[in-house]
Amino acid sequence: MNSKFIKKIFAWSIFFGAFAAAALIVGYNSFFGSAVSKQQSIYIYPHSEYSAVVADIKSHITNPLKSRAFDIYASHLNLENRLKTGHYSLNEGMSVVAIVRRLALGEQTPVNLTIGGARTLPQLAGKISKQIMADSAAIIAAMYDRQLRAELGYKRDSLIAMFVPNTYEVYWNTTPEKLLGRLKRESDAFWNESRKAKLAAMGMSEYQVMTLASIVYEETKNRGEMPRIAGVYINRLNKRMPLQACPTVKYALGDFSLTRILYRHLRVDSPFNTYRNQGLPPAPICIPSIAAIDATLNYEKGKYLYFCAKPEFDGTHNFSRTLSEHNANSRKYNEALSKLKKR
Repeated sequence: MNSKFIKKIFAWSIFFGAFAAAALIVGYNSFFGSAVSKQQSIYIYPHSEYSAVVADIKSHITNPLKSRAFDIYASHLNLENRLKTGHYSLNEGMSVVAIVRRLALGEQTPVNLTIGGARTLPQLAGKISKQIMADSAAIIAAMYDRQLRAELGYKRDSLIAMFVPNTYEVYWNTTPEKLLGRLKRESDAFWNESRKAKLAAMGMSEYQVMTLASIVYEETKNRGEMPRIAGVYINRLNKRMPLQACPTVKYALGDFSLTRILYRHLRVDSPFNTYRNQGLPPAPICIPSIAAIDATLNYEKGKYLYFCAKPEFDGTHNFSRTLSEHNANSRKYNEALSKLKKR
């Protein structure tokens, strides 16, 4: 055979081999190489259009070849008919194959749900609805469902006592009913043997401590003062004195912006008004912090019966044992308020 011909065949074979190898590398990289440059989140709703979901995903894929590879592999796995609602993370460096498989298998990424900072169930439902798929109407409907509340062990107004403020990992598409069940289990776990022993020593129930802790939390965000304020209220309860807690009046009036409680405010006819009603209010006035709950369980055993915010407005209080001492502290505080022309 002609040596020149053999050389040409050899050269062409090298060329086609190199071309095939390059094509194989490009193809492999399109399917298995990094397709996402940074962490992204995809949310799929029950009525999301497949084309819109694909457009969203492909907007995060780095180049056209990988975008085309997504279409091919998605078609191969019949993704359009396997797509499930949920929150899915596209991790940095994730390949097209990994993306499609995650979606096809419904491998959701949990979201962090933060519970707290609410005074009423509708307010809490609104906060939760911004963090999961369910809307606030569905969440509040579950909260007000009589049978579900009975299963959880709460009445309508008392359900807020179930919620322990924390951040929980949940699936974004969880139902309100499943979420409430989960949060009840978290509440049960929170009330461990150590906390239950303290409840027994106090002669109070979980519900009563949550209610008192909610008042403590509304009175101060200063953790150092929480046990002492809780101690004041425990002392008043033990002496059968009205709690006379200003936050309960604000709750009864539905106005937490008040900085000065006047005599006309004290006349509000509400079971939450602890100036007119003996003992604890019928339900917590907010979701207290864990610090406030534990401060109530570990209240300071002193003789203080009164406290008043300091006129320096530094978030701390003057404590007193007698009414005359308290009235003197109160006058100083109100004089300082008047200077600031606060209502």
